[in-house]
Amino acid sequence: MYLGLDMGTSGLRALLVDGNGAPVGSAVRAYAPKHPHPGWSEQDPADWVAAVDGALGELAAAHPQAMSAVRGMGVSGHMHGATLLDADGAVLRPCILWNDTRSAAEAAELDGAAAVRDLSGNIVFPGFTAPKLLWVARNEPDVFARTATVLLPAAYMNFHLTGERFADMSDSAGTAWLDVGARDWSARLLEVSGMRPDQMPRLVEGCEAGGTLRPDLADRWGMSAGVIVVGGAGDNAASACGVGAMREGTGFVSLGTSGVVLTGRDGYAPLPESAVHTFCHAVPGQWYQMGVILAATDSLNWLSRVTGASPAELATELGDTFDGPGALRFMPYLSGERTPHNDSRIRAGFLNIDVGSSRRDMTRAVMEGVAFALCDCAEALKASGARLDSLLAIGGGAQSRYWVELIATVLDVPLALPDKGDFGAALGAARLAMVGAGAGTVDEIMTPPPVRETIAPNAALTGAYRDAYAAWREIYPAVRGLT
Repeated sequence: MYLGLDMGTSGLRALLVDGNGAPVGSAVRAYAPKHPHPGWSEQDPADWVAAVDGALGELAAAHPQAMSAVRGMGVSGHMHGATLLDADGAVLRPCILWNDTRSAAEAAELDGAAAVRDLSGNIVFPGFTAPKLLWVARNEPDVFARTATVLLPAAYMNFHLTGERFADMSDSAGTAWLDVGARDWSARLLEVSGMRPDQMPRLVEGCEAGGTLRPDLADRWGMSAGVIVVGGAGDNAASACGVGAMREGTGFVSLGTSGVVLTGRDGYAPLPESAVHTFCHAVPGQWYQMGVILAATDSLNWLSRVTGASPAELATELGDTFDGPGALRFMPYLSGERTPHNDSRIRAGFLNIDVGSSRRDMTRAVMEGVAFALCDCAEALKASGARLDSLLAIGGGAQSRYWVELIATVLDVPLALPDKGDFGAALGAARLAMVGAGAGTVDEIMTPPPVRETIAPNAALTGAYRDAYAAWREIYPAVRGLT
């Protein structure tokens, strides 16, 4: 048996799988970030500890025999968070999360420093870890002076589980301290943000053993001695492991609150000026790239709030088929945009509303705007040399066949819908534990899920949507200076 823990921003999921990777049981616990000031987003690591203890206690009560057979554990976590520990391992302040924007000035400063993009392979975004520590140094100097180690959320859970300070490559790639091509901490990147190598955790691959479960925790949860805890992964890398998106040309489109186009890479090929994220994958010798938009289903949720109709009702009005792009245009920049604009100030808007525009027209425009924004991500990925041969459609928005076929047509790439099953970040973390505990190789374990259906682009409409996308792309440069 193997365990995967998925630590999200709003809760934790623990997944117990058998030796074939099939789910045996799961448990969830909720927690929430706190926002003490505008733009701040923090979490108390004690909430994560309590969530893990509750979830694994529930699994131990429901599946005692299976829990006693666990041989490995893996942790997936929300990336970029800064958890500061003193020399004794005590938490010094709440963790500053990925969606915290207080360090925007520090991020811009680091991003402009010599060699930073060349070494990190990425723009230094305000959400990354390095600018957070520069902010702490300037605004909480007493805390900064006592900081012995900085751990990402998943690495902090590794520390809680094992007493060892270690982190995996995929998560660490989002700090702006890692030389992503060399898969090692960079002395230059640390120096430019005022950090030292001894403040960094030991690096391991995501499927490599980093430590063993503490005996007191093993006893508490009915587990045997010597359970391996592997490096784990950042959440998107873990999701890629869960759906088998490991190699060049394989990937997924995720229609969640945010939107992601992700593909595996067999080599390191950064293109930071496009705002594409280039990170180490969770297994040796592999990388992945992704474009991210900040409001995918969140755009439909917003329209739902202002119209009073549920997202499902809005989608139902469109049906399952479409006949070409509408005249109404929507920019899905409700919270700014990441790829390819790296613009935190831009905001959403409709264009071409007239007296005859209906709620249905607005829904279609929202879905088209999200599809076009995902196409921006796909084009940025292709500009770095990535291939998008085979993509899965995952996330809550993928329940709308209309939206999936629309995106397939705009991207001109077939999208496969996985069969019902468990294929998220918790499964990816459990799969990493399976490899680390010797249950099989990466190729044997990280397999794609069964596909229920593959939705091809609508060949009769690809040209029309190509033209509509070209027209839509002209909106951003025209309006960005008006906000």
